[in-house]
Amino acid sequence: MAFKKAAPAAKALTKAKIIEALAEETGLSKKDIVGVLAAQAELAYAQAGPGLTLPGLGKLIVVKRKARMGRNPATGETIKIPAKKVLKFRIAKAAKDAIG
Repeated sequence: MAFKKAAPAAKALTKAKIIEALAEETGLSKKDIVGVLAAQAELAYAQAGPGLTLPGLGKLIVVKRKARMGRNPATGETIKIPAKKVLKFRIAKAAKDAIG
């Protein structure tokens, strides 16, 4: 697959433009591409706990955040923010090198 590199001032691709580009490159219909992207999102949600690796892009991982003290920006009052789990996407080296 040979996509041309975006210009530095180019806008981010929209979902419609991504679908269009992938359909053109792969020869699949836009409807098929929408199905693949939807299935990929569902798989990512289902595998979020143990983690999901997208080869060449990165890893979706769960990170535990500790409880901490924060500040209400409206009142300035100090509040306690509880511990929680969050999802993070760790970018692959190949993706980092693509922008460098």
